[in-house]
Parts: sequence; C-alpha cells; structure tokens
Amino acid sequence: MNLNKAIIIGNLTQDPEVKTTPSGDKVANFGVATNFIWNDKASGEKKQKTEFHKVVVWRRLAEIAEQYLNKGSLVMIEGRIETRSWDDKDSGQKRYMTEIVAENMQMGPRRGDEPQGSQSQGNNDKKAEKSDDDELPTVDADSSPDSDDEVDVKDIPF
Repeated sequence: MNLNKAIIIGNLTQDPEVKTTPSGDKVANFGVATNFIWNDKASGEKKQKTEFHKVVVWRRLAEIAEQYLNKGSLVMIEGRIETRSWDDKDSGQKRYMTEIVAENMQMGPRRGDEPQGSQSQGNNDKKAEKSDDDELPTVDADSSPDSDDEVDVKDIPF
C-alpha cells in the first residue's frame, strides 16, 4: 500500500498567481511558509526552522484562492506531493520542481474588518462582503467544563 498525502498549515508568502489553461480551467500557484519549533537539548534554547512549500490549486479551489487569499493569509492545504520536470530553454538542463497539488483547502480567520482578498489586485468589486455569518467561532481551550455538568448514563445512545 502506498500513500501520497501532505497536510500543511501556514501563511501565504505571496498573492496567488492565477492563470487560465487553454481548456478554460483556472490554476493558482502560491507559496506557503510553515514553521517547525523544537527545544535544542544541548543548549536548552528554543529553535525554529521555516520551510517554504509551493502549492498548486485547480478549478474551483483556484477561484476561491484568487478571491479570498493574499500574502500573509493563514491557510490549511491538504493534497498530494508531485514533482514535475522540464527542459530549461536557456541552459538545456533538466529542471525539477516539487509541489503540493491541493485537493482540499481551508482558510484561516480573517484579519480585521475587511475580507482577506480585499488587498489583492483586480476584481475588488467581486470580493465577498463580511457579515455576522462570516464570523468564525472561537473555543477557549484552556477553560475546563463546569463540574456541575455531569453526563447521565441514560443520555448515552449505546
């Protein structure tokens, strides 16, 4: 059994670059930066390494990326890793690029009162308006449930 799955959560390093193929499909390319944080056992200090990933999204996901994402946006990408190759026109050398081809995308919370895409170029009149329905719920992970709320065995369906 083989598995080719990548899941990353990070910030866009650039606005999505959107193109349309001759067949009419939209494709967007952008970079996502992720961090890896660990404690160095030798020095005891916290260390951090940033990785940069190239991401490709197709069709409807490309349209959504174009409309809502811009540099700095938080995004979760789920997809597969692909390496493509081509011959460089200038040097004639074979070139390779490894990318994450997105199959699923989830956007993080919006910053401020404006839609995430409002800073990107073009089609600003088509950007989504923010409404109360657009607010993302927040959960306080540090709070503990009230001790008065006990689970009654009769409420369990099995």
